[in-house]
Order: sequence, then structure tokens, then C-alpha cells
Amino acid sequence: MQRFSSRIKRFLIRWYYWILDYIYVGFWQALGFIRHGDAKIYLKPAKVLHKTPVILIPGIYERWEFMKPIANILFNAGYVVHVVEGIGYNRGTVEEAAQKVRHYIAENHLTNCIIVAHSKGGLIGKYLLLHHNKRNVFNGMVAINTPFSGSKYAYLLPLPSLRIFTPNSSLLQQLAVNEVINNRIVSIFGLFDPHIPKGSFLKGATNVRLHTYGHFRTINDKRVHKAILDGLKELSKSKI
Repeated sequence: MQRFSSRIKRFLIRWYYWILDYIYVGFWQALGFIRHGDAKIYLKPAKVLHKTPVILIPGIYERWEFMKPIANILFNAGYVVHVVEGIGYNRGTVEEAAQKVRHYIAENHLTNCIIVAHSKGGLIGKYLLLHHNKRNVFNGMVAINTPFSGSKYAYLLPLPSLRIFTPNSSLLQQLAVNEVINNRIVSIFGLFDPHIPKGSFLKGATNVRLHTYGHFRTINDKRVHKAILDGLKELSKSKI
């Protein structure tokens, strides 16, 4: 009876955080649709305290504004934060988004960048580290709630943009077998992610599991912000 009671409690807690997650994403998506932010302000912090440029990459169906809480934290910490606005709502393929990031890097002559990405953005980031880093323009990545192993829920939503998240997708298989750069990735995730049942553990990476719940709400969590700053500090110490 006690075991059954604890299961019910765990089930209710997870549904509670699932609902909160959707309320959060609904608010920020609506806000981003109504009011677009000015990404250029993040290029000029009051005082540049870190030489490492940060490239912000949002998840699927997310404009860059969705990651403003993270951009603000990095900006206030003295990082120059770059936003690739051409990605838009990130509905294209990982390869297409990676090309847009690569072009932005080349146009702005950036080197030793660190990617900070959410969800699908982490897949784009790993793709960049694997296929577009011959000149070591990327020094690593901090990924938040990235489905490195996919999600079983992707089978239930037969949309072309979501097929890459099925555990057996060719892209995920390709990224999974290439472990050579996993040691340059910090993967941050919580106790429960309603969209990624198996979590975001990545073999060979620095895996940071926090006492958080949700897929979207964690973007605005102080514990996540601290983990991001710690990850950037560690990745900045050494170069590929």
C-alpha cells in the first residue's frame, strides 16, 4: 500500500511540473511572438570580463528570445553573447541550422567560441563540433535538456521537424557514435524532463544533474544558471 501511495505521489508531482512547464512555454512563446527583442544589446556588456564569445542556440519552435533569461545572466557576468537570428523558430534541419551558425561565425570572424544551447540546440551544437570545427572556432558546448538519445514521444508526433528526435533517427545515431568531442560538452539536466524520459546523460561528457523538474522552465532556474556559468568557466580553461 505504501509503495502504491508513493507511485501515485510521484505521478502527481510529475504531472504538476508538466503543467507548469507548458504554462511557462506558452507565456514565453506568446511574448516572443508579440515582442521581438534586440539581440545586438548582448554584444556590448558594460564590462567584458571574459574573452570567450558565447553562441546562443535555442530549441525547436523557439526563437532566441526564449533564452533571454540565460542571455541576461551571461551578459551581466561579462560575456559577449551572439545570437544567430537567421535560425528563427528553429524548425529546419540540424544541418541547415548548423550552416547558419557557421556562416555567422565566419562573417563575424569569431574564434574559441562556446555554444550555450537548449534542447534541439544541443544537437546542432554537437553537429557543429563534429563537422564544422576544423579551425577550432568552437571550444565546447554547454547544453541544457538536450535529447542526445532521443525521445520515445517523438513517435507519437509524425511531424517532419520532430522525426530527428526518434531514438533510431539517422542523425541521432550519427551523433551518438561520434564520441570524440563529448569531453568538450557539459550536459545539464534535471530529475524529470517530461519530453525526454531517459534524460540528457551523454557518455564522456561532464554530466550535471540538478534537482530540477521540467524541460522549459529550467531555463529560468538559478541553479541552471550557476551550472551554465560553471560549465563555461571549465571549458574556457583549455582549448581543443
